[in-house]
Amino acid sequence: MDFALSEDVTELAALVRRVVAERSSASPHGEGGFDRDLWQELARAGVIDAALPSSVGGGGLGLLGQCAVLIELGRAVAEVPYLPTVVAASAIASSGDGRLVERWVVPAVRGQAVLAPALPDAGAPTGFTAETDGDGWRLSGSQTAVPFASFADALVVRGQIGEGTAVFVVDAEHAEIESQSVIDHADAGLVELSGVPGTRIPEASLLEHTTVGVCAQQLGILESALHRTAEYARQREQFGHAIGAFQAVRHRLADAYIDVEAVRLTLWQAAWRLSEGLPAAEEVATAKYWTAEAGHRVAHTAVHIHGGVGIDTDHDLHRYFVAAKRLEFTLGGATAQLRVLGDLLAVS
Repeated sequence: MDFALSEDVTELAALVRRVVAERSSASPHGEGGFDRDLWQELARAGVIDAALPSSVGGGGLGLLGQCAVLIELGRAVAEVPYLPTVVAASAIASSGDGRLVERWVVPAVRGQAVLAPALPDAGAPTGFTAETDGDGWRLSGSQTAVPFASFADALVVRGQIGEGTAVFVVDAEHAEIESQSVIDHADAGLVELSGVPGTRIPEASLLEHTTVGVCAQQLGILESALHRTAEYARQREQFGHAIGAFQAVRHRLADAYIDVEAVRLTLWQAAWRLSEGLPAAEEVATAKYWTAEAGHRVAHTAVHIHGGVGIDTDHDLHRYFVAAKRLEFTLGGATAQLRVLGDLLAVS
């Protein structure tokens, strides 16, 4: 049995790594959070559309291709809205509505638009309600800390309709979006809708899709942070020895390595099941649990082994620390995922 990724997916990951190495730049801590030059370069290289459905002119590499891209973006802590845009674009493309694809997906693929799903944490109800006025749908409600909402041209939201929910596309011009500064950047936003028109599209696994993407991005962040920390431990000397020779440091690095591998294993299991159309709720919650739990431990290990420089906001490691902490809680932290798993197991 061959568990290796396809050649197309590995080549896509290699392409992203090259582009990011050549173009990526970091904004000052607490500012920006959107590298527009890199975003447009990724579009020109065909990265954004590579994983979209072939029915809309994409490369058709699907969720596994998206995860491969996100791991590479995570390794560089690249400041681009790939995850929210590709999730929203995939949902819109699945509708088969040519007008929506032309209006939102095509500009996104060209790097000229940003799309953002406004989703609640795992286990939490949606913050939006939807009502029909006879001619269409109107949405009201709010969602805080929506990634890249400050730069979004369109939003994909889930609205409550009676006892059920449905997915809608909303023009960001009709929404009130207040920029919010999260732990590492000022790219998130408080999204508020008040009777805003929305176009209904078929139900999509928005939350599961986005959650798996968060796990993939976190894997790249943790891999790079661990590699940087191991290199530092080889070079930094104390009492005439490299600190990596001390047993306590070696143990922490070994534990961090096991944590990273746990994130990798659970991520690909969840991603594969989703890509095959198999039930994956338990696998997604498990992957996000490890993303949160391991993300916390590895990020703190990296800072502790680096010592004083680890908390310097101008040091490269700080970018990895705050990115890992942000993704630890995105869409629900470890406790929220355990609650979801408990609910799933209780009814199985």
